[in-house]
Amino acid sequence: MPPAHTGAPVTSGASTASSPQPEAHSPGRPGYRRMSLALFAAGLATFALLYSTQALLPAISAGFGVTAGQASWTVSAATGALALFVLPLSALSERFGRTRMMTCSMVIAVGVGLLVPFAPNLEWLVALRAVQGAAIAGIPASAMAYLAEEVKPKALVGAIGLFVAGNSIGGMSGRIVTGWAAQLWGWRAGLLAVGLMALACAAAFLVLLPRARFFRAASLNPRAVGRTVAGHLRDPLLLRLYGIGALFMTVFGAVYTVIGFRLVDAPFSLPQGVVGSVFLVYLVGTASSAAAGQLVARTGRRGALYLAVTTTALGLLLSLADSLAAVLAGLVLITAGFFAGHAVASAAVSRTAKSGRAQASALYQSAYYLGSSAGGTLGALAYHASGWAATVGIALLAVVGVASITLYGSHAARVERARGRRLAAPAAAAR
Repeated sequence: MPPAHTGAPVTSGASTASSPQPEAHSPGRPGYRRMSLALFAAGLATFALLYSTQALLPAISAGFGVTAGQASWTVSAATGALALFVLPLSALSERFGRTRMMTCSMVIAVGVGLLVPFAPNLEWLVALRAVQGAAIAGIPASAMAYLAEEVKPKALVGAIGLFVAGNSIGGMSGRIVTGWAAQLWGWRAGLLAVGLMALACAAAFLVLLPRARFFRAASLNPRAVGRTVAGHLRDPLLLRLYGIGALFMTVFGAVYTVIGFRLVDAPFSLPQGVVGSVFLVYLVGTASSAAAGQLVARTGRRGALYLAVTTTALGLLLSLADSLAAVLAGLVLITAGFFAGHAVASAAVSRTAKSGRAQASALYQSAYYLGSSAGGTLGALAYHASGWAATVGIALLAVVGVASITLYGSHAARVERARGRRLAAPAAAAR
């Protein structure tokens, strides 16, 4: 790989002391555009690979002669491995560099993605998907830590929003590409198509990503890493942000796991191909996550979260109607609210953590994917027990949780400001 992309720590010395200090990336500058495009490509490849088998589960089940539950392990193995490995790989990125970790992860994930279509049986397919998920785990936390170090603070939410936008397009395109390719040539061709798409994204990432200029290597001492993680888990603001990420993803996981069942059932009875096209709604998430920076600039972080909560809740209520137009409009609002809230919360994690940013982001990612798993499971159980209204009820409970956490954060901030004014008053009087 090119030396400029290693993310190696900047060393100090006489030569660097006399040279001008590098400036953090900001919108309008060439380095910012290259960085945004590179991480957009990384985000696209990440979600396209991670969920590449989700739309193909019926075909995989038929191809291997296994049950739907057994076939679903091709998704669970990848997401489970990601949740398991995201924290240790984030610790490695603190020592070896953000860009080096992202590059290695991308190369391994894409390489495995090109092998996945040739798995001879389900056991091999599940094993390869687990390796792929573990490799992908090195990308999201390292990417957010890289952005927090390399981008000016005022531009951070916008930069992370573009990375999240890549996630949304990857999630959409991965499902659509696999679906069409599988319909024409079989499910193996669908997986190969996603692998080739991810290969193109990886090439763009390697060419475009600027070198890290502000990274400083940290110790790999397990005790030191443990202290860093424990410190993050004692930080009230970070804990609130982890909860917000998990609950938002609970909503999203519940809705998008179950919506296909609802649309193929009465009163809609849509064909499977049309149901697959519903994932075009992800484009709304692309726009809302990319616009999250401007939203925070206008309303503040909590104002943006309140707006995301309100939008998501309205979408859930609208989806209860037995009208296809209303359901689709509800999905638009749910998707917009989720991706905006996710972009705001994940950016806040990177800004809040003053050290161990990769571990802070990794903990957020772990909470995020746990929320996805919980939402999918609870949403499906609720739907099969009592219908779509029960799934919406589960999702609304999660939305209420996000609102409660945000309200508590607003209250805590007011108390802290009042305390600061009381402490400042005697000092001002003394002067």
